Amino acid sequence: MTQCQLILTPEQAASDSQIQKAVAQQLHLPFGSITAIRIIRRSVDARQRNIKVLLTVEADSDQTSAGEPNSASGPSAPAYRDVHHAARQVIIVGAGPAGLFAALTLLEHGIRPVILERGKPVSDRKRDIAILNRNEGMNPESNYCFGEGGAGTFSDGKLFSRSKKRGNMQRVMELFHYHGAPETVLYETHAHIGSDKLPSIIRNIRETIIEKGGEIHFNTKVTQLLIETSDLSAPDKKSIIRGVSTSDGTRYLGEAVILAIGHSAHDTYRMFAECGVRLETKGFAMGVRVEHPQALVNRLMYHLDGRDTASQQALVSYLGNASYSLVTQVDGRGVYSFCMCPGGHIVPAGSSADGCVVNGMSASHRNSPFANSGIVVEIRPEDLTHDNESGADICSANNDGLAGMYFQEYVERLAKQHGADKDKAPAQRLRDFVEGRPSHDLPPCSYLPGIVPSRLDLWLPPFIGKRLQQGFRDFDCKYHGFLTNDAVILGVESRSSSAVRIPRDKDTLQHTDIEGLYPCGEGAGYAGGITSSALDGINAALAIADR
Repeated sequence: MTQCQLILTPEQAASDSQIQKAVAQQLHLPFGSITAIRIIRRSVDARQRNIKVLLTVEADSDQTSAGEPNSASGPSAPAYRDVHHAARQVIIVGAGPAGLFAALTLLEHGIRPVILERGKPVSDRKRDIAILNRNEGMNPESNYCFGEGGAGTFSDGKLFSRSKKRGNMQRVMELFHYHGAPETVLYETHAHIGSDKLPSIIRNIRETIIEKGGEIHFNTKVTQLLIETSDLSAPDKKSIIRGVSTSDGTRYLGEAVILAIGHSAHDTYRMFAECGVRLETKGFAMGVRVEHPQALVNRLMYHLDGRDTASQQALVSYLGNASYSLVTQVDGRGVYSFCMCPGGHIVPAGSSADGCVVNGMSASHRNSPFANSGIVVEIRPEDLTHDNESGADICSANNDGLAGMYFQEYVERLAKQHGADKDKAPAQRLRDFVEGRPSHDLPPCSYLPGIVPSRLDLWLPPFIGKRLQQGFRDFDCKYHGFLTNDAVILGVESRSSSAVRIPRDKDTLQHTDIEGLYPCGEGAGYAGGITSSALDGINAALAIADR
């Protein structure tokens, strides 16, 4: 088996025979001698007009030297153990990627996972989301935020992260592949499953957990942590968690509790604060979701001249609809794109009827005529003090760690007030927003509940709105034509990450004050997306297995 680095045109990279030819040329072998090729990494370099596809492949040939393996290796299957009668049991709160991958890891170590999920299974959840998209009402326990699979299941399913966290990220991809994800997740730099495909993979993960003896309880909301305090006379006295209690009074006990609650469990954060569980305000980001015609984004990112020629159509067919990643600094804070969805749709992503929250998603083919992305502003805890522009009446005065969450809810209520008719979102043409003028009409938009004209430039908190305006100007300097009134912004993109951190020890991963409590994933403030959350859940489970 030999590893090769290839630089190909998009057309060459789309052809198996062209890849085989390039491998044979690099290895100085006859074309027909290549017996197997496995792609292990693929990325696109579109920085210049001459776009290249970078491939790393493993190849075998019939001329392999004696003693060398003669077939390209693939990922090993996980070794899950039967835990029906296991002596050890762990409670997992939440069935998002952190909770599910924690459960899979516990199975590998012979520990029985019991998952408690406040929402519904993916099939039932899908029906509630369809009702939400038709603007016929929200189920507060079953929506884009809550339910089996977590927030990422029906909001795109992108499997990449900016995180540099330590851990076996490739193993996360292999487990997704083992449970039904396409082989491309093993090698694409920006792997994507799609909201139409991810639910079946989540179901497969559930079936693995149940088949091996784990439990998953849906419509089961945790309302109390069962905490006891050790000997009060001991100098190092510490609280210990024994389990949890749910809304129907059922108690679930285990040697440890993994908190994988997701970034939108605001009521759960409040319950923690009332129980005296220490929380911390953390930095997060907030802004808007911008939507352009996908054809415009293709033209800007692929350096096209705007003519609908056959060669340009072919380029898009080879590469797929274009995405972008944008970042700038404005007045000491980052302004950047988040969760960019080529060929996608904007969706209602709140968890309460009191606010308006938007997010984006793409199906696996990414073939809608729209491209959308969150454009958000970095917010630090010091930005939420009473003497700045954040809104003096919304920040926490009792130091309970929830100031950022209160601010999220405040801006979401503003967006609701400036929308109309249930979940219609407030919207403004992009150039109108930047230049501070009203939009008397709006362009076509993928947001199914509907949009209404609104002066986002006037009601967004100024320390966010003004930075967004300059950020869009900066992005237009890099990609001239990005700042256009053919694009529309919707408010608000407020759930890019949790505004709360549940503090934990960096070595044991347990809560700093409560033995046996393992906060992890986005809801605990230690991850930002599907893959990093899954990895954090794996690490929490490994820490428990090593106790």
